Amino acid sequence: MTSSAFRKRLLAAGGTVAVAAAALTGCSGSGAEATCTNEIKNDEATQVTVWAWYPAFEQVVDLFNETHDDIQVCWTNAGQGADEYNKFSTALEAGSGAPDVIMLESEQIPTFSIQEGLVDLSDHGADELASEYTEGAWQDVSSGDGVYAIPVDGGPMGMLYRQDIFDEYGIEVPTTWEEFREAAQKLQDEGAPGVLADFPPNGGAYLYALMAQAGAEPFSYDAAKPTETGIDVNSDEAKQVMEYWDGMVQDGLVATDDAFTAEYNTKLVDGTYAVYVAAAWGPGYLGGLEDADADAQWRAAPVPQWDPADPAQINWGGSTFAVTTHTPEERLDAAATVAMDIMRTEEAWQIGIDEAALFPLWTPVLESEEFAQKEYPFFDGQKINEEVFLEAAAGYSGFGFSPFQVYAYDQTNEQMFAMAEGEKDASQALDDLQETLETYATNQGFELTE
Repeated sequence: MTSSAFRKRLLAAGGTVAVAAAALTGCSGSGAEATCTNEIKNDEATQVTVWAWYPAFEQVVDLFNETHDDIQVCWTNAGQGADEYNKFSTALEAGSGAPDVIMLESEQIPTFSIQEGLVDLSDHGADELASEYTEGAWQDVSSGDGVYAIPVDGGPMGMLYRQDIFDEYGIEVPTTWEEFREAAQKLQDEGAPGVLADFPPNGGAYLYALMAQAGAEPFSYDAAKPTETGIDVNSDEAKQVMEYWDGMVQDGLVATDDAFTAEYNTKLVDGTYAVYVAAAWGPGYLGGLEDADADAQWRAAPVPQWDPADPAQINWGGSTFAVTTHTPEERLDAAATVAMDIMRTEEAWQIGIDEAALFPLWTPVLESEEFAQKEYPFFDGQKINEEVFLEAAAGYSGFGFSPFQVYAYDQTNEQMFAMAEGEKDASQALDDLQETLETYATNQGFELTE
């Protein structure tokens, strides 16, 4: 099957690779031409349509439009995450309705590049920007010789913990996963009303980050070979991680609440969980929750390691700007300029950091003394970037995602739930996941590689 025929088959199937089993939402053919939600400063300039959901993004758009006479951004919030992705997938299938520039999580890039939905920005000078971003961030937006998006914010991981709870029960800050388990056991032995942490059954993305730290490489994909993909979710390294958490779950040392629900949010801030293993966007998320314990003392520390002599840094989440192939030829250069430049100034990042709690991947800000020395009131003035997240960002080398990552997450969550419920052990869960994903891939026309 040729690459072109393969892509047509995927789209003819209703975009299942893009949205997995999720229901598609409607998107009119003129969706990208909707009225801008921001003010256009120069009506004579080329207007580039943008979909993005960043907090405080209108301020960034206004800044760009005020400083560019020849290009103006016409911004719409088309929904966050899956809501936007479903609309984009529908637009690709319909052949119209997509914006010129779209905000995508980095893990979604293979999914949409395989549908020929994203422009290779190396043809527009993106290669010249590689040195302005961390190695891992650039790896996440690249495939083969192509560059399919520009990194914006990332999720290098650390550990947020309740210092007051640790002090009350004599817990030392764990630096290894063995010490993490010992801390959980001590909390249980001391009769603490809560647990050390949560292991969310709906946390597929979280689990893959933890697997990567142990050396697992669950997925491989190269946009230059779109009909091929590699799947290795049941490797020894992956099973090491899954078995560790299965033991914690079965011994009652961690909770198994779905993440990002109202109940979960309450437990994050009321002391039920003493630790939140989080990405760099976690402090902003945590600080924005209501009904927090007024006596809580939060601190940040590096994520625990399997081997402290050979630390491995990991990432959970992160977003980018990509140019879509629906962009008219006469707007391609302008759209590429927007994708590359809209978050490429210190002024834009001042908004992103202070108003949206984003973690920058653009090194002029990321490596600045001001960012390193920034004190966070929520953490009683701790310099969490300098002490935790900068090293995590610098050490992250990238992660391979599947061209059907949403489906992979969905199936991973099913296996995590079955394990948490005691229906199967960790090894069986991952073996079943491997079989399910291999079957899905071959049914979609992929050739499996080693």
